Amino acid sequence: MQKTSLTHLADNQLAEAREASSGRSSVTVFGGREHDLRQTLIALAAGRSLGEHEAPGEATLQVLMGAVRLTAGEDVWEGSAGDHLVIPHHRHDLHADTDAAVLLTVATRASAAGRTVR
Repeated sequence: MQKTSLTHLADNQLAEAREASSGRSSVTVFGGREHDLRQTLIALAAGRSLGEHEAPGEATLQVLMGAVRLTAGEDVWEGSAGDHLVIPHHRHDLHADTDAAVLLTVATRASAAGRTVR
């Protein structure tokens, strides 16, 4: 069994994000090629965004600290510590309204219409 303190990890990644020119930092908590699931802790300094990008497949965000906005077209979902957001299956962006850390969970081998998504 592996135990990881998400609170400690979020604090460390947020400190790195504040120092990074991109205003963000991330680390894989669980998963990889041999797993059906990948979990990544993403930290964003206040006012920073990931930039619009394609959906990674079936995925969710758990807000660990701070406040974020998930935007997809005209749709906007706000999240704060403790909230769980389902990521839409189309282009979207994640913006940090305050310093924030989220746990991104992605199904890496979900069967969709008979095909494998990676």
